[in-house]
Amino acid sequence: MEDERMRYRLLALDMDGTLLTDNHEISPLTAEWIGKATAAGVHVCLSTGRSFDEAVPFGDQLGLQTPMVTVNGSEVWKTPHELYRRELFDKELIAKMHAIAAEYGVWFWAYAVEGTYNEKNWDPALLETNQWIKFGYHTEDAELRHKILMRLQEMGGLEITNSSPYNYEINPQGVNKATGIKTVCELLGLEMSQVIAVGDSLNDLAAIQAAGLGVAMGNAQIAVQENADYVTSSNNDDGIAEVIQKFIFAEE
Repeated sequence: MEDERMRYRLLALDMDGTLLTDNHEISPLTAEWIGKATAAGVHVCLSTGRSFDEAVPFGDQLGLQTPMVTVNGSEVWKTPHELYRRELFDKELIAKMHAIAAEYGVWFWAYAVEGTYNEKNWDPALLETNQWIKFGYHTEDAELRHKILMRLQEMGGLEITNSSPYNYEINPQGVNKATGIKTVCELLGLEMSQVIAVGDSLNDLAAIQAAGLGVAMGNAQIAVQENADYVTSSNNDDGIAEVIQKFIFAEE
């Protein structure tokens, strides 16, 4: 039964490195406590950099019917299968970012409504025909990453984050998980002060800073931990279950 006295009404969960273990699974204990939270009337919202197709099976596994944020906030779903809003990238910016990847010879990926593309299936003709929503780079070469970052910052019009210390994830400027979660709050009639946002990477930082309670995983990047209100256990040690027990079902 829904508890009107409950301080937090929305639990916004990043997936990789947060909800999912390093084996890309939801642990039984975490699934159990998410079930208890939803049964108590708390909305549980997946908030991920993943595409819809990569995220929705986990929402279905948990039986979630609440809104979902995908592609770092570029898509907000009213229910897990009903699109509410989508922010598209300027195709010229996608072309410029692809040119940088080609110049430096680094791995890239590009999310479009029509599918996910990288150097193995890239076709320049797609630039005009597809609807683009995110671009990313991956390299373990710190010097190369810095050069790419400088080029991206020169371009402007970009929201630059990461989902690991070795990548960059780029959305249209002003689009991030915080804007996505704010839209979810509007759909549900909630305030950001009623949100617990949990994550591990820089693409979670805006949401962690904007939420009523910002939580970093024990495995989170240092900058994320430093900006969080609370640091929970790691993704392999049921950190989300700990958050639910401590902040949603806190003992009086």
